[in-house]
Amino acid sequence: MSVSCGVECVVILGCMRWAWKRCTYVGSDDSATWPNATPDEFEPVPRICRLILAVYETDLRNPQFLPTASSSSENGGYRLNPDWLIKRVTYEQTQGRSPPYIIYVDHDHREIVLAIRGLNLVKESDYKLLLDNRIGMQMFDGGYVHHGLLKSAIWLLNEESETLKRLWLENGSDYRMVFAGHSLGSGVAALLTVIVVNHRDRLGGIPRSKIQCYAIAPARCMSLNLAVKYADVIVSIVLQDDFLPRTATPLEDIFKSIFCLPCLLFLVCLRDTFIPEGRKLRDPRRLYAPGRMYHIVERKFCRCGRYPPEVRTAIPVDGRFEHIVLSCNATSDHGIIWIEREAQKALERMKASCSDTVTIAPKVQKLERLQTFEKEHKDALERAVSLNVPHAVTADEEPHDDQNIEASHSQNEDTPVTASKSSQGRTNWDEVIEKLYKKKVSGNVQQTSDTNYPNQ
Repeated sequence: MSVSCGVECVVILGCMRWAWKRCTYVGSDDSATWPNATPDEFEPVPRICRLILAVYETDLRNPQFLPTASSSSENGGYRLNPDWLIKRVTYEQTQGRSPPYIIYVDHDHREIVLAIRGLNLVKESDYKLLLDNRIGMQMFDGGYVHHGLLKSAIWLLNEESETLKRLWLENGSDYRMVFAGHSLGSGVAALLTVIVVNHRDRLGGIPRSKIQCYAIAPARCMSLNLAVKYADVIVSIVLQDDFLPRTATPLEDIFKSIFCLPCLLFLVCLRDTFIPEGRKLRDPRRLYAPGRMYHIVERKFCRCGRYPPEVRTAIPVDGRFEHIVLSCNATSDHGIIWIEREAQKALERMKASCSDTVTIAPKVQKLERLQTFEKEHKDALERAVSLNVPHAVTADEEPHDDQNIEASHSQNEDTPVTASKSSQGRTNWDEVIEKLYKKKVSGNVQQTSDTNYPNQ
């Protein structure tokens, strides 16, 4: 009897310890050791959020989503110029192949922006896009990616490559090509960036250094080696407790349990607690939020309400938002409106704190920060190799602008994206196209026919 009581006590104590650790785990713990971001590097984020919000607008001259009151200062209040809008694409035009998006040329900041909206809860095509994935189903560029999001990115590049190429050639080589998206759109934008970086001839040979992606509230869409490899061109912005960048649970399970999301999050916490960190890192099929991470922190343990936000940044390898936070804000922190508002507050706070402490010329600061970025990326790549992350590459193997020029090949304007296999071992684009669009799976194994979904 005494032995059984002792076992019961040990089990109870273990459960209490686990419950205490999970209930006291807050979003700020994920980035507790990261350094703070600087205002120069974080400055585009609120502006990019405004551009994504423009996809939701029906009339940019009379916008529904105005800058927040906190953004009314000289440093905030960014508004789009309707005359600079090049193209707006709706659900009717995409026919479910991609979320709606806009193409916008920001001449003030010398950027060509393709902004993609997030999930529409009433659109079946968005759910179909998210659920078009199975663990380990799609490989690309030496890693695993989300099948449906990759297919959407391919369609988007085939549709808009000529437009983007023309805009970049017309406006000059000093313009940046920016891909941005929120939630569902962030995954499409991130994978579109990976494609463009590997096939830059599609956009007129644009240098890698001129390509940038902003994934707002990102979906997990690529394996860890790719998330680290492309950290120089992709940045992810996460607000405090946002659940989507933290859960590796298949999105199909999330939407099956959408009416009992707290129960699902609790079960995910329970499962992930007992999975060793090393096992997660060695799983090549496990998907992650892409690129360099910017974490906006505004709440802390045992403190009520929101505090002045701060932004921390790093290129994490181990501990990349691996734990669900049991928080009543886990879903509200996913909203683009809240992210834009808190990002603007954080930017203004960073600028105010730096205005009295600047002692070095701005050009020197930017050069030093660029060198820091390069060193962080190199260290992250080496860290991935040291942790035996599958398919990880070292800094010496990572391609750069001058070493990563694809062989040009003639194409007609209506020809879909194709590319030959290069000496660096890039994905054969013809094979990817064939897998995504032509391959038929026999029998009932991995059945993905469109008949599984009712027509719109």
